[in-house]
Amino acid sequence: MARDDRILITPQGRQKILDEIEHLWKVERPRVTREVADAAALGDRSENAEYQYGKRRLREIDRRLHYLRKRLDRLTVIDPKSVADKSRVAFGAHVTVEDEDGRTTTYQIVGPDESDADANRISIDAPMARALLGKREGDEVEVRRPRGTAFFTIVAIRYE
Repeated sequence: MARDDRILITPQGRQKILDEIEHLWKVERPRVTREVADAAALGDRSENAEYQYGKRRLREIDRRLHYLRKRLDRLTVIDPKSVADKSRVAFGAHVTVEDEDGRTTTYQIVGPDESDADANRISIDAPMARALLGKREGDEVEVRRPRGTAFFTIVAIRYE
């Protein structure tokens, strides 16, 4: 997390959180509420598995909604296109690096809520991102990882 308690996020990441809130509030919660009401109408609630499961699912939905709404208050949206110095790696950058074996990989530096290893979207708090921040094309970076230190050369920096 950022040092001053702000949580950085791209506009797309914020929209994804807003979409999840809307889906939970307008689709998921009403559906589960109907299921609980239907299960309650069947009689004895203490032995009604559908009723018990539904109530538990409603609590999970409410907890998630509470978490997401509080999280929104702490977000600082940064549009990668608005970065002033596009020659340096900053939040939101798509950075192509080459490893010691000549393989290239492109990462996007995003907020912790947006990281997705399968899509090469790495959290700004990740060792790779921390090593890349502030660097320029052609710079070599050293990344200390759990499986050992690795060296990468920055091949390209893009902001989309």
